Amino acid sequence: MTEAARRPLLQIIVASTRPGRVGEPLARWFGEYAREYEAFDVEIVDLAEVDLPMFAEPEHPRFGRYVLDSTKAFSATIARADAFAIVHPEYNHSYNAALKNALDHLNTEWARKPVTLIGYGGVAAGARAAEALVPVLAALQMVVAGTVPIPFAGQRVSGEGDARVFDPAPETEAGAKVALDGLASWLEVLGLRGSR
Repeated sequence: MTEAARRPLLQIIVASTRPGRVGEPLARWFGEYAREYEAFDVEIVDLAEVDLPMFAEPEHPRFGRYVLDSTKAFSATIARADAFAIVHPEYNHSYNAALKNALDHLNTEWARKPVTLIGYGGVAAGARAAEALVPVLAALQMVVAGTVPIPFAGQRVSGEGDARVFDPAPETEAGAKVALDGLASWLEVLGLRGSR
């Protein structure tokens, strides 16, 4: 497939790094849903597997002069994406430290790319975490193209280990469709949208 004909790459970032996290089956579900949408190539980026150290680069990330191999590898991964979906929990009315660390590691690799936020938690469904994320993403020159709040997400996950699956409520699927429409619209504005 030529560069002109390729579909945009949507990276789904699993923000939680905790054992048994709900974000992993949620990310797999959204990945399958996005593949069926047929406008994107889809890749899941799991921050637990990326395993970044606490940010320790000697220079500001805007210069891109990384010295740590972990940062160089993460930079190459994120740079190839055209859009993102961040699957994030809510901890103490905000988002988790592993996600902030990942965002802070890079700069231009995030810039001018649309993102949708898939928040989960209890009754608030990650809404306070999403609200806290918005100014950080704006500082990175990203545009939030949609949100998919999922209340009590853990109650909709069944199975064990890697076989756990998320069974979305109808309103969650509807929200996912709206979020993907938003990403596709922004990519079209940027001249990167593939054919559906």
